[in-house]
Amino acid sequence: MPRSTAAYLADIVDACDAVAEVLIGVDLVTYSARRSIRSSVEREFTIIGEAIGMLARRDPDLAARISHARLIVGFRNRLVHEYPQIDDEAVYAIAQHDAPVLRAECAALVEQVGDAD
Repeated sequence: MPRSTAAYLADIVDACDAVAEVLIGVDLVTYSARRSIRSSVEREFTIIGEAIGMLARRDPDLAARISHARLIVGFRNRLVHEYPQIDDEAVYAIAQHDAPVLRAECAALVEQVGDAD
């Protein structure tokens, strides 16, 4: 049975929360030095990108309401396929500044779509 759009949105919210949690008290120097932290953050961003990709296929109109949805999927693809060129500073900045915005957008969309589908 296919998952609901609300489930994919909830996955995004949960992944954003996980990113925020792992980065509590972590500065860029620590982030860059600790592979376990980088791996955790990158894994959550991979989940986010995959969930948005699934939303785009399942409900393109809903996915279009997520700011920069295509860029997020592209970011996921870079993390997975171009991992040697990943810029830790860029990932850290995205985690600090963009993930909270994405979380708020997706949490609002969860409220709007509910469990109706």
